[in-house]
Amino acid sequence: MPLSTRNIILFQPQTFGNEIYNELSAHDFNVYIANNLKQVSDLLNEHLFKVGLCLLNDKCSYEQCLIDKSCMIGDCSGIQQLSHLKHIFSLQTPINWVVGLPSSCSKKVAPDSTENKLITEYFYNYISIPIDIGLLIITLNQAYDDNNTPEYSSTYPTNFGIIGNSSAMLNLFSRLAKIVKEDCSVLIEGETGTGKELIANAIHKHSSRSAHPHVVINCGAFPKDLIQAELFGYEKGAFTGALERKIGFIESAQNGTLFFDEIGDLPHEQQVNLLRFLEDRTIKRIGGIEKIPVNVRVIAATHVDLKVAVQRGEFREDLYYRLRVLQLKTPPLRARENDIELIANYFFNKFSTERIYKAKGFHRDTLRLLNYYDWPGNVRELMNCIYHAIVMSENRLLSPEDLGLDRGYKINTLLTLEQARSLAERASIITSLRVTNNNYTHAAETLGISRVSLYRLINKYSIKAEIPFQLDKKTN
Repeated sequence: MPLSTRNIILFQPQTFGNEIYNELSAHDFNVYIANNLKQVSDLLNEHLFKVGLCLLNDKCSYEQCLIDKSCMIGDCSGIQQLSHLKHIFSLQTPINWVVGLPSSCSKKVAPDSTENKLITEYFYNYISIPIDIGLLIITLNQAYDDNNTPEYSSTYPTNFGIIGNSSAMLNLFSRLAKIVKEDCSVLIEGETGTGKELIANAIHKHSSRSAHPHVVINCGAFPKDLIQAELFGYEKGAFTGALERKIGFIESAQNGTLFFDEIGDLPHEQQVNLLRFLEDRTIKRIGGIEKIPVNVRVIAATHVDLKVAVQRGEFREDLYYRLRVLQLKTPPLRARENDIELIANYFFNKFSTERIYKAKGFHRDTLRLLNYYDWPGNVRELMNCIYHAIVMSENRLLSPEDLGLDRGYKINTLLTLEQARSLAERASIITSLRVTNNNYTHAAETLGISRVSLYRLINKYSIKAEIPFQLDKKTN
């Protein structure tokens, strides 16, 4: 977005002069001034805003504002009046509001105070009046950048109902488009959590058999002594406990699709029986003598390398080639380029609509680190990771720590000198701020740089997610 479109609401109940307006304009913000709530509402209806500056004063009262709306809701002698503001701002479009507090109020905002919790939960940040222009610009720039994340839309680029826009997935979709037109066996290989069952569902749904059953068999879910009865069924009286005829999974898929999930877990004895069925397309129920013809399309999936399993004698070679008439391989998530962020946004949107959570999106550092992590559990791991973060996070924007990515990214990724230098600088700044209890003056001295340089680096490396802004306490 061009800098000229960085709109900002300057919400002030009384004239603070032109200094703030001029400074904001000089730093590439389009400033819209509002002196009361009606003007704010009108501006929100006419323009798109990502950030707002709300300047409170310590003279007006909440009751006065309700009567004539000529001033700001405030009564800053009691900072609890911010609770009235939160209800108003929460009804507007998502804006990162920065609150300007008179010094008499900001002194009350201790890290563990109710006021601090109120600001943290409903506002982006606060700054003390009289205003430090340098700190204000840094804070507003961070507020804008943190709200400049992708919109979470219910529309995502999909093929066959599967999200993906990477070259690896486009190649998979191209092969899938050819396979759905055929009516022969398909073997789907890929790591755990890469969506093999989604592919199988897509094949059935877009095939000529879509109006008939789609039966899923998890080959590792049945005890060895029961799997034959589950697959082929049995006649009444075939064994103790067989009180009536039971139709097996294979027969129940008549004219439809039979999906063997994790076919590599199928016991060796049942591999023989399945091979016999694939050869003549008939079955016999346990205890029965009649051969029953079954017309199904067989799809099998496995995370095991069946070719290696054949070499080890763990899987029948003749069955392997019966299943592998057509073959697909689902790519791991780490090989799917920009799909990681796309899928992350999809799951965030999905889970966020189910209940109201505090998190409203991803911090940009989090989105970057999502692409550095290996994701050994692939899409399933990403889904569970985001759900956990949304439920447990106390942040408005999910941080790397919320997703456990602060130490989980690829440590073996080759970095450029500039990237390594940036990581080292960022880590040093975070450490200094923690050691000095977020005292910017002392942190700057520890790092051997000026306070202005520290502000610039904090803004450059987006350290807001890890280190909340705290105003330095003046020492005697």
